[in-house]
Amino acid sequence: MKKMKFAPTMVAAAVATVLVAGCNAQATKDQAGMSAGDKAMAAAGAGTSGPPPLAPLGPPPIPPDNQQTPEKIELGKLLFFDPRIGGDASTGCSTCHEPEQGWAWAEDFSRGYPGTVHWRNSQTVVNSAYFPRQFWAGSASSNESQARSAAKGGVAGNGEDDIMEARLALIPEYRARFKKVFGTDYPHIFDVWRAISSFERTLVQRDTPLDKYLLGDKTALSEEQLRGKALFEGKAGCIQCHNGAITSDQNFYNIGVPPNKRWEEDGLAQITFRFEQYAKGQTEEGYRTAKSDWGFYYRSKNPGDKGKFRTAPLRYLAYTAPYMHNGVFYTLEEVVDFYDRGGFDEEGRTTLFPETKSPLIKPLGLTDDEKADLIAFLESMSGEEILMEKPEQPPYAPLFTKAELKAAQEAK
Repeated sequence: MKKMKFAPTMVAAAVATVLVAGCNAQATKDQAGMSAGDKAMAAAGAGTSGPPPLAPLGPPPIPPDNQQTPEKIELGKLLFFDPRIGGDASTGCSTCHEPEQGWAWAEDFSRGYPGTVHWRNSQTVVNSAYFPRQFWAGSASSNESQARSAAKGGVAGNGEDDIMEARLALIPEYRARFKKVFGTDYPHIFDVWRAISSFERTLVQRDTPLDKYLLGDKTALSEEQLRGKALFEGKAGCIQCHNGAITSDQNFYNIGVPPNKRWEEDGLAQITFRFEQYAKGQTEEGYRTAKSDWGFYYRSKNPGDKGKFRTAPLRYLAYTAPYMHNGVFYTLEEVVDFYDRGGFDEEGRTTLFPETKSPLIKPLGLTDDEKADLIAFLESMSGEEILMEKPEQPPYAPLFTKAELKAAQEAK
């Protein structure tokens, strides 16, 4: 893939590490106990209805209460790359969402707040503007709420509103920019999330080979990619979950991803995992015995949702390895092999929640040539790599000069 260098004033990012769900469209099992998403997939497989077709990506939706302006976008860019939007001024948005690493983090678990390791894989910010649900378990409903949660999360930014606002107030350039953009004399933290979100909504990619093909350029895909497209929509059944313009139905599934061995081998990862069990209201028994991420269950508290995660969009996946919620697969070849085996890795491992594993995940019987074709098509969902130079961060300065402080003291 070619690399695309953005000028400092241009912008680009979103959230998308891959969940290439090879949901077998031929499955017609009894649907008792299946999730809404699994039932929809089964219906599609039975021919009663079909998933939305793949579609070109349109302009990103802009919320009415946070309209885009060049000044707001530029402010958001500065804030996105500024580590002072965090607990100890070392962990900002770009700490876990590096442009050179797919606007994500190229390790199984994301970086965490100093002294911690995050418990899930970092998702790309590219195209996140389109997602009605953010994070692997869909716990945020907008870029604004995602930015807030990440900056304040205990194993992410670990920031507090008061200290983050106080830092910004001691930076003259930020005070001037917030005044111009939001009309306030003092930077307010909720405006920080609005500005960062405005920047993130510029990080979109709409000119992939797949987009060009869907818009009428029938030369945009190679013969290999066209064969892969037929597999994606047919034998491999990927389209049952990965459909529409954003290549995700935004539903939750347990597709059989095995636990990451690092939870058993890395002390910091284990500490974070236990902390998250407690923070998400896990029972005492669950807190002490859990050995795998319970996924959507933490939100729904429905036992049938254990091990389920949001269908990750496939756009920009050429740059966002490793894949899955726990980064357990480092290549697309591993991902396709996993689905071809019916949700098992090369060691025969699968989810620790077999009772909720989708019955639609079955061996696909793909040949080596078919696997290569499918991977070629998946790569057509990525265009040129989006790169950007990090802006220079504005310096601190006293909120009041010594003369002003002296005058204030003398006036008392």
